[in-house]
Amino acid sequence: MTITRSHIDSPLGPIALGLTERGLCALDFIGSDPPAAVHRRAVSPPEHWIAGRLLDYFDGELDALDQIPVDPAGTAFQLRVWAELRRIPVGQARAYQEVAAAIGAPTAARAVGAANGRNPISLVVPCHRVIAADRSLHGYGGGLWRKDWLLRHEGFLPRELFASPVVASR
Repeated sequence: MTITRSHIDSPLGPIALGLTERGLCALDFIGSDPPAAVHRRAVSPPEHWIAGRLLDYFDGELDALDQIPVDPAGTAFQLRVWAELRRIPVGQARAYQEVAAAIGAPTAARAVGAANGRNPISLVVPCHRVIAADRSLHGYGGGLWRKDWLLRHEGFLPRELFASPVVASR
């Protein structure tokens, strides 16, 4: 299997992409600090239509992510979790327990959290839409400031619950 690498600039900083003939197999945020200023443009013209759909998402076409085929590598359980994450609509979030129940494993909330943390295609497999049972933000590999930004961008309410110190100070 050949993996083509690409990258785009985004409001959340540079994003590295891994693409196979079947779809997106990796999406990684580069860097941990909020960027001072990043333009919503590709570093060069997008090498693949998937990069263009990601840019469309950042420009406000929130359903653009739904059209991106994914090709993740993982265990059978992880694949079930990641497939369920893609069913969480834009503007909504689910608790780990809710995701566990939806995949038929109601006592596996911790395992769902572990699978969520191993998601190789963050953003497109929207692990940012998984929150704690008390509705607080926890555990986002790209940084909680990015999770906060993504949930705000998608219109998840109530917004006042997600004022992280990094985002609030900007």
